[in-house]
Amino acid sequence: MRNNMVINPKEITVAQMHAFLLGAVSPRPIAFVSTVDKEGRVNLSPFSFFNVFSANPPILVFSPARKGRDNTVKDTYLNVLEVPEAVVNIISYPMVHQASLASAEYPRGINEFEKAGFTAIPSDKVKPPRVAESPVSMECRVNQVIELGSEGGAGNLVICEVLLMHIKDDVLDPEGKIDPRKLDAVARMGGDWYCRANGEALFRLPQPGNRLGLGFDQLPEAIKHSRVLTGSDLAQLAGITALPEHLQNKTFSKENERHQKAKEWLAKGEVIKAWESLVE
Repeated sequence: MRNNMVINPKEITVAQMHAFLLGAVSPRPIAFVSTVDKEGRVNLSPFSFFNVFSANPPILVFSPARKGRDNTVKDTYLNVLEVPEAVVNIISYPMVHQASLASAEYPRGINEFEKAGFTAIPSDKVKPPRVAESPVSMECRVNQVIELGSEGGAGNLVICEVLLMHIKDDVLDPEGKIDPRKLDAVARMGGDWYCRANGEALFRLPQPGNRLGLGFDQLPEAIKHSRVLTGSDLAQLAGITALPEHLQNKTFSKENERHQKAKEWLAKGEVIKAWESLVE
């Protein structure tokens, strides 16, 4: 049994809890949010407490949390209360340094588009402008703002309904879908760390959906208790819907050598060959 740290949020500081949460819940997508106040002054700021929560209606949620050190609130939070609209822009890798600059705590009323060197272009349905450099921008109506607390570190859930979505042609694949390699998105980790969603960081894993795999419980005992095959390896073997007819009623080996061969086939995506290599 591995040793593990046990954290009780009530026994550590807010800053410590914040660091543990952000280090563990990662990578997190980043919402690069543009808003305006009632005087029309523009604000632009990134938020990694962000995700999509519904497709019908299309709903995005991000959270400009209260600052832990002094319990002040973000300009974005104040703006959406005054003008309940926002544009959620996606940050690509070429934008990351500028986006980080925009996250600096400039005084209220300062335009981060200008500070960070981004180009503001008019939106079609909402008052806040879009970021021209962003590969994807979503014009949103703010449906609700939910305060999660009144102390420093408390979040404020901004629930946005997407009214219009802008996707640059150069991030689309031939089928008209967003290509993650072309999107070149970045995500937030803990501390000063980010993650680039491209290159070797990307991998494909077909989703099972209504295709029901055998499951671990149906694996032969000789395979299930392998000293060579990992949980990930076993999941690939257990993911097929049924054993091919030529493998049914066969006896499977528990020899490490055969299991190692199966592991090599699995690394190549050859699941049936892996099964065949396990037959005695």
